Amino acid sequence: MTFVIASPTGVAISPVIHGKIAEPALRFYEGSPRNDKREFMKKIILQLLLICSISVPPLAHAIPSKLYEPLSLFAKILYLVESDYVEPVDEQKLIEGAIQGMLNSLDPHSIYLSPEYFKELQVDTTGKFGGIGIELGSKNNILTVVSPIEDTPAFRSGIKAGDKIIRINGKSTKNMPIQEAVRLLRGPQGSKITLTIYREGAPDFKEIHITREIIRIKSVKFEKLENGIGLIRLVAFQTDTTSELKRALNELKTRDSDFKGLILDLRNNPGGLLEQAVQVSDLFLTSGVIVSTKGRRQPEEVHAAVAEDTEPHYPIVILINKGSASASEILAGALQDHKRATIIGETSFGKGSVQTVIELEGQRGLKLTIAKYYTPSGKSIHGIGIKPNFYVTNPKEFEQAVETQPQTKLDQQRLAAIAYLTTHKIPREWVSKAPKGKKNHDDNGE
Repeated sequence: MTFVIASPTGVAISPVIHGKIAEPALRFYEGSPRNDKREFMKKIILQLLLICSISVPPLAHAIPSKLYEPLSLFAKILYLVESDYVEPVDEQKLIEGAIQGMLNSLDPHSIYLSPEYFKELQVDTTGKFGGIGIELGSKNNILTVVSPIEDTPAFRSGIKAGDKIIRINGKSTKNMPIQEAVRLLRGPQGSKITLTIYREGAPDFKEIHITREIIRIKSVKFEKLENGIGLIRLVAFQTDTTSELKRALNELKTRDSDFKGLILDLRNNPGGLLEQAVQVSDLFLTSGVIVSTKGRRQPEEVHAAVAEDTEPHYPIVILINKGSASASEILAGALQDHKRATIIGETSFGKGSVQTVIELEGQRGLKLTIAKYYTPSGKSIHGIGIKPNFYVTNPKEFEQAVETQPQTKLDQQRLAAIAYLTTHKIPREWVSKAPKGKKNHDDNGE
């Protein structure tokens, strides 16, 4: 592959290597008319697009003048790498790496999907795969656990929300795209994987050995507590979450004719389907905005509640922590803004952006952030999270426990929710001030 690049000065460049003048790696044509340069840059763009097997829309032929210089620089560097790098290079990988680098400068959620990664994304929609059961994100450009999914190998091994994954089977995760990490974490049922993690406050890294399983998620769990209180745990938002939640509510109210209040536990709920978050919110609201999405080019989309099929008005407490993200933040934000629920716990993760997947030719794809979520009061969730009405943390003994069994006596957040529903008060010593001026995660400046 050879590029001939038009220089603004019409001068051939001879690079200097260790004080010696090398053979010119690039030769620029002299005295080319501006129209020729414009046509030449079109050819560069078309060649770059064709390398990636991407269909070229008509607008690609209208190249803005401001792109000439950076594209010229890119093509020059590409040629130099191809011709002078110490070892032979794969042109396709160079181009794909450049594309991914461009998307990395936007946010961790916008990614180029090679055929291999695009296939992995399609596996996500089946709901069944060999893995360990964690939702991944990025904090300060470090691969971070958003939440371990309940009843999965990661959950049982003691992985916690906020853990930094330093190595996967000995491979460093520095600058590793999330999609690559997902690929490494998945594998055949019964195969083993070793994660090297760092947990805030720990003196050193820790290795955790996990056996992969087929991940099957039961999204709704419930139990009847004392004093007419029901507790429903929403693990994730899947296609059947709303219908399962309705069944759980009916069962709780059938068991207890003196039903007085509900605890919705969204802790370590990494999110899921937007429409399910909207439908669950609608169960407890008669009217008003649930969530809106706003983007640069997308028209504002508003999801609103309707009066039909709404639950009776009983007290609700929602539990959240730093592992509550995305769809769970939509539910918590909607009920909090409409004063339909009281939020207890910690500030949530802050995953409030909307991605779309654009299918490209050659079984490739582009996952691109196109909008952000806003609560009914107009607050952005992204990078900020939902702040609880009462900031309550659990003791270290609870957080450090391997949660193979319920730790109800140590679960201060749960106890605070029960106290609030029964006495409308929370012991003062349980409530603390939320940390100020600290984002839960960083999306490269977003």
